Amino acid sequence: MMRIAFAILLAAALVSPAFAGPDDVKWVAQCVQDNKDEKVAVEVITKYCTCMNDKMSDNETQSITQWEKTHPTERRACDRESGWR
Repeated sequence: MMRIAFAILLAAALVSPAFAGPDDVKWVAQCVQDNKDEKVAVEVITKYCTCMNDKMSDNETQSITQWEKTHPTERRACDRESGWR
């Protein structure tokens, strides 16, 4: 539970305050939660989720987890940027 709370705080810090809205923090936090069982450091997951969120339209209604399934190019770019894979 502490890891999730830390990830949410980290996500809020990583998302640029100039561009981040409450929805951005919510979407990144949900993505981190969706990936909590992965064998990857929470910092890497947070960086990946933030990257994916940044690539999505502000009008997107799908979660990051749903959106990444139909956007493999963006997913691969965020994998590399975050150091996940």
